[in-house]
Amino acid sequence: MKWFKFPYLPLVVALGQATTSYAAKIPASPADSWPMYRGSASLTGLSKSKLSASLKPLWTFKAKEGFHGTAAIAEGMVFVGCDDGNLYALDFKTGKKIWAFKTDDIVESAPLVKDSKVYFGSSDCFVYALNAKDGKLLWKFETEDRVLGAPNFFQPKAKDAKPSVIVGSYDFKLYSLDPVSGKKKWDYETSNYINGSPAVFSGLTAFGGCDALLHVINLNEGKKQKQIDAEAYIIGSAAVVDNMAYIGHYENEFLCIDITEGKIAWRYKDRAFAYASSPAVTEDRLVVGCRDKRLHCLDRKTGKGIWAFRTRGSVDSSPVIANGKVIVGSDDGNLYVVSLEDGKKLWSYEIGEAVIAAPAVASGTIVIGAEDGRVYAFGSSK
Repeated sequence: MKWFKFPYLPLVVALGQATTSYAAKIPASPADSWPMYRGSASLTGLSKSKLSASLKPLWTFKAKEGFHGTAAIAEGMVFVGCDDGNLYALDFKTGKKIWAFKTDDIVESAPLVKDSKVYFGSSDCFVYALNAKDGKLLWKFETEDRVLGAPNFFQPKAKDAKPSVIVGSYDFKLYSLDPVSGKKKWDYETSNYINGSPAVFSGLTAFGGCDALLHVINLNEGKKQKQIDAEAYIIGSAAVVDNMAYIGHYENEFLCIDITEGKIAWRYKDRAFAYASSPAVTEDRLVVGCRDKRLHCLDRKTGKGIWAFRTRGSVDSSPVIANGKVIVGSDDGNLYVVSLEDGKKLWSYEIGEAVIAAPAVASGTIVIGAEDGRVYAFGSSK
């Protein structure tokens, strides 16, 4: 991928007001934390946090390599993987390093923070569980290839049933692991790489991969429920709401897949550019980035375009929605906040190098890493 580089000249534009907000029934991340990729188990990309009308840089953390992975925010800390092979734990208020855990390859997998444990994958082919407080290794599980997608968490409704960590690998397999011991409960084999994170909902998981299929698996047994042809290979993760999976693919289409019916409900195709971004979904609309250098807002029911916000680079970053505002990065080196209502720019900050990671939002603060090797925090100066 070609990166677009610009001089490091911070640009801040005043943030206006927006009116549209997410529906209460759509799963969203708590206001004070962002514990996992996309904020919730169904990967909706929503936050209950309120963003200030005026955002300012709060702190930065500098590493030796770039950041592709999305951060998690929990227990007063930011957890984020880096291309230098480390998972870093930073103080949420100051950005100061608390600890670092070194793996043997790039950490692109977004961390999952649950019960004071941090779960994540690495390109060294392992899934790790660490103590969130001090970064000590609790266990590691070896797969047969790199792990780029974020883990998810499954808590069965039955009283005696034990939870699981669900994660995919480039070895073509989806794994269910015991969160305490790291022992494998089951694995489900596909026919190609699994790039994204599996969405968890109603005792099921839905995920895509380079086999061009949306797989729907029973999480208790690891058995296939459905397999729906997306007709092109999938890079990103699906958001699932009301048994509808929303996902884009490499052959320039964004799809709504009816899981109950096992078929594509609608397609959106504008120009011939791939979708690597994962969507954020509200009651009536969704937003998703595209390699056509635009952020697209679609009607959730019909798939018709509502607005498109233009940047100067590919938008592989997965947007987050918080109180009627959409936060997203671009390869043009900027972090943007736009109105969910009409797609108008409310605020931007010029980082200078590609912003591929998705933002994490908690307590009125945006945390995001970039290709320049820095993690940034933006929020109210108060």
